[in-house]
Amino acid sequence: MYVVVMGCGRVGSALTRALAGIGHEVTVIDRDPRAFLRLGNDLACERVTGVGFDRDVLTRAGIARADAFAAVSSGDNSNIIAARVAREMFGVERVVARIYDAKRAAVYERLGIPTIATVPWTTDRFLRTLIGDTSTTTWRDPSGTVAVTQLTLHEQWYGRTVRDLESALAARVSFIIRFGQALLPDNKTVVQSDDVVYVATASGNVGATVAIAGKPPVSED
Repeated sequence: MYVVVMGCGRVGSALTRALAGIGHEVTVIDRDPRAFLRLGNDLACERVTGVGFDRDVLTRAGIARADAFAAVSSGDNSNIIAARVAREMFGVERVVARIYDAKRAAVYERLGIPTIATVPWTTDRFLRTLIGDTSTTTWRDPSGTVAVTQLTLHEQWYGRTVRDLESALAARVSFIIRFGQALLPDNKTVVQSDDVVYVATASGNVGATVAIAGKPPVSED
């Protein structure tokens, strides 16, 4: 693939190195030529100095033939403008933008531009690290708002209903793997000891959800 990356900060430079390292052709854009120092001298990629949402700069970066475009600068507005220009003016099919504001990310997601909302993602990672959980999120929507994760349930959850579990976790049970088969549960479905349970929850709540699931249910008495 030929990929254009806008922004050569820590994320942009790491993304560029990763893409080039697995054989993709990459051009990276940044308004500050000193940012390219993060790439070193030996990395095989093109470097273009300029404002990443400027059409002439994008043209110099070869956006017209790009298979993908990633806007990962430090500015939400710059990222979303650049992403829209790449998608709407140059017809790049694979476009993604990094957005710090989760609410804004949801709006742009509805416009058809995949976004990575960094605040929910970072919150999720911090919570899970602090509580000592090492499980990984199975799926996350492009805006970073909703995550699906596998739970490790405390044994006392066995025999409880999905309604009980959802009420305690403030999460939705998406599906259950039972005896190797996927099951779409309803509120009355009883959790069994060999079930593998996957839940959907707000992205920043993953760590807390996993922590609650790993403890005995709270008695209502």
